[in-house]
Amino acid sequence: MRKIINDPDNIVEEMMEGFIAAYHHMYYKHPEVNSVISRCRRKNKVSLIIGGGSGHEPMFSGFVGAGLADAACCGNIFASPDPKNIYETGKSIDEGKGILFVYGCYAGDNLNFDMGEEFLNAKGIKTAHVRVQDDVASAPKERRGDRRGIAGDVFVIKIAGAACDAGLELEEVTRITEKARDNTRTIGVATAPAQLPGADKPIFELGEDEIEYGMGLHGEKGVERTKWEPADVLVEKMYRQIMEDSDLKRGDKVCVLVNGLGSTTILELSIVFRKLNELLKEDGIGIYDTDLNNYCTSQEMGGFSITLMKLDDELRKYYDMPCYCPFYAKGAVEPVGEVADEIEDTAPKKEKKEKKQRIASTYVRGKHYEKLNAEDCRQMLLYIADKILANEPYLTEVDSAIGDGDHGIGMATGMKNVKEVLLDMEGEKNVYSIFEEAGKAMLLSMGGASGVIFGSLYLEGALGTESKDYLTAEDLKAMEEKSLKAIQERGKASVGDKTMVDALAPAVEAMQQHYTEGLEKMLEEAEAGALRGVENTKDCIARFGRAKSLGERALGFQDAGATSTWLIFQSMREFVKGE
Repeated sequence: MRKIINDPDNIVEEMMEGFIAAYHHMYYKHPEVNSVISRCRRKNKVSLIIGGGSGHEPMFSGFVGAGLADAACCGNIFASPDPKNIYETGKSIDEGKGILFVYGCYAGDNLNFDMGEEFLNAKGIKTAHVRVQDDVASAPKERRGDRRGIAGDVFVIKIAGAACDAGLELEEVTRITEKARDNTRTIGVATAPAQLPGADKPIFELGEDEIEYGMGLHGEKGVERTKWEPADVLVEKMYRQIMEDSDLKRGDKVCVLVNGLGSTTILELSIVFRKLNELLKEDGIGIYDTDLNNYCTSQEMGGFSITLMKLDDELRKYYDMPCYCPFYAKGAVEPVGEVADEIEDTAPKKEKKEKKQRIASTYVRGKHYEKLNAEDCRQMLLYIADKILANEPYLTEVDSAIGDGDHGIGMATGMKNVKEVLLDMEGEKNVYSIFEEAGKAMLLSMGGASGVIFGSLYLEGALGTESKDYLTAEDLKAMEEKSLKAIQERGKASVGDKTMVDALAPAVEAMQQHYTEGLEKMLEEAEAGALRGVENTKDCIARFGRAKSLGERALGFQDAGATSTWLIFQSMREFVKGE
């Protein structure tokens, strides 16, 4: 598929540059990170920050404006923003009244926004968050906290923005936003796949007579694949599932959103609403307001979603408050002062650094290592980075089978930043500093769950450790033990949950059993353990990540994070053996 892009590595940066230039009278870009900030946000109130992966435009950057969000943190394509983005954005717009974060409930967003909040809290900035969980197809009602956030973001952000602008305290804003979230239900279907910019094939394939039912926003598969059906049949099935999940009854009023996923026309969305309107009237449910548009998209994916938000008097009050941005407006908003024809850009400027020419590691190998000094560790991590970069298409293919296909891109982004950092650390003597800085580079650049988890793989084992000139097998084993513990504490995953832990845990167990036999033998066994873990994930039902809503449909496919973990251990073994 032909995409109107330049270099795939610069998509988000160039998108941001064009978006800000087009709407410069309303927005400016944070000088350090990819976030959109409103020029005319109200002062002396709770600040509202939204965010998530790019590729869903106009969500999230297009929902910054009067009566809406004050800023949006934008991650890589289909990947959450990293903690640095969240922290720097929050710090720059804090009004002293606290910050509310609103974002979709995905593993990567949860991990990164949690960490961003921790950084802000450490600076004395009060925060709260509301995770949108409107996708009724992605988990049963008793596990609502596991549900994905999809087009319901629109209604939740609208209510949150109004509550913030009303001057309420953070606790009250959070309560009202949670009520909007809990009153919102969505379900979607995909009729055609999306393709990530820079990828050479779509995330999934559909036959001419097939659809994905219960589709998310990231190109991940739906909860089931069914045959193509007429619009009325599809709408009735989707409506009935929403009604079974909600407490809507005769006499209630709802706001309705029929959202296109990227390539669906208003003509089609109107046909969908025609049937939906009929069904709501039959059940005696009043329609307070309706919107037909492409707000939460997934590149050029075909299909649509239906969202219903139940209104009460309190929510109606905030829904009726005016708001405005280039892509979404309600009521009339008085301008904040006069807007000049030409606006001088007063946003702080970030000096552009000239990129250094980077080449693959040319470290002379061929010897066997009994221990690793700091330079050996630096070169080993450079070797791992090159290995992951070479396997980006493979990791993308693995992730596309049951995820959204962005794992390879995310890992490549992280490893490019690792190389940038490590190539500037020549002469470092402390082995733990090498791992610590590499981990930070991944954590603060990748976004998604992978950024936190794989950053922790390097970082957590090195933190709090006294400086040392070299690593033995026992030292490396101790590092990986600490990393595994930290990853499980932060991500809550166990063996059998179809995550990278399925490869890391058996690798660490092998290291514990063989570290007395030296680095080579220990890493041989660790690699073998990781590979067994990868194979075992094929028999697991996912409990985390994009695949968790697929149930048994994820069986037979290996986990992408586990695959990357195995490649990392394979690279360590190859380096230590001089292969």
